Amino acid sequence: MSRFQGELYPPLEPHTKGWLGVGDGHQIYWEVSGNPNGQPAVFLHGGPGGACHSDHRRLFNPNVYKIILFDQRGCGRSIPHAMIEANSTAHLVADLEHLRSHLAIERWLILGGSWGATLALAYAQAFPTRVEALVLRGVFTGRQSELDWLYRFGASQIYPDAWQRFLDPIPAAERGDLISAYYQRLTQGLREQRVHYAKAWCAWEAELMSVTPRPERLWLDAEQCLALAGIETHYFVNQSFLAEGQILAAAPTIAHIPCIIVQGRQDVITPPATAWSLHRALPGSHLHLVAGAGHATAEPGILSRLIEATDSFARS
Repeated sequence: MSRFQGELYPPLEPHTKGWLGVGDGHQIYWEVSGNPNGQPAVFLHGGPGGACHSDHRRLFNPNVYKIILFDQRGCGRSIPHAMIEANSTAHLVADLEHLRSHLAIERWLILGGSWGATLALAYAQAFPTRVEALVLRGVFTGRQSELDWLYRFGASQIYPDAWQRFLDPIPAAERGDLISAYYQRLTQGLREQRVHYAKAWCAWEAELMSVTPRPERLWLDAEQCLALAGIETHYFVNQSFLAEGQILAAAPTIAHIPCIIVQGRQDVITPPATAWSLHRALPGSHLHLVAGAGHATAEPGILSRLIEATDSFARS
């Protein structure tokens, strides 16, 4: 099996793709690349409200893995775009199981980052016999303390300039609950107004993504922002459709599943404390705290650890 020493595997195109009806008017986009007869692995994107892109395929050795990507409800190429109706964590878990069955896969490796890690854990807890291994990056579990860090007090103390820009569109009287304030504006009014608030929401997250500033992250596509901001706020005003602490409390039920956690030491979107708590709840897991790295998959050290993780689970 060839290795690329921490670099992305070569570019490749999907050999099979389509849309799968999952009910409630939603159709999710899916694709398969790599080895058609290989070891199944599925990538779960972040957000909620993000999307998959071609580099996500390149985290897996294409000679070994049957690589599955899909865009969650309302995201990316799934339709209807940015739809929040019938869109919850339980729906996404069911969609993932529907896709597994549709593709006639018995068990698969799951790689998820940020919100994708939440979904990976929720799915594993619901369908533990279907999960061969977990690779998790930038762990988020949906607790109120994690939301408060990012949208009340915490990250604001490290990025006060970006925080001020995040505050500016919202009247002072509503700044005590920014998630609700943005949610109200993203779900009503003219499209031009909703785009304005969506870009402000996404810019806050984009500026915190990497330790080293990456100006290209501040190029914000209107359609992508409407999906990301609209779906994120929809989930967060509903506590990610999870009971408080649910993911960590149920972690012992999946302690038998091999798990590698890759966490940036300087991640200010999902600070390392959550990854540490998950690691302690999964005593057999392997936690890599990557010095000098933030939240993004492409951070120095994060990328190489993720590829090492998928390589380590690859069957010859």
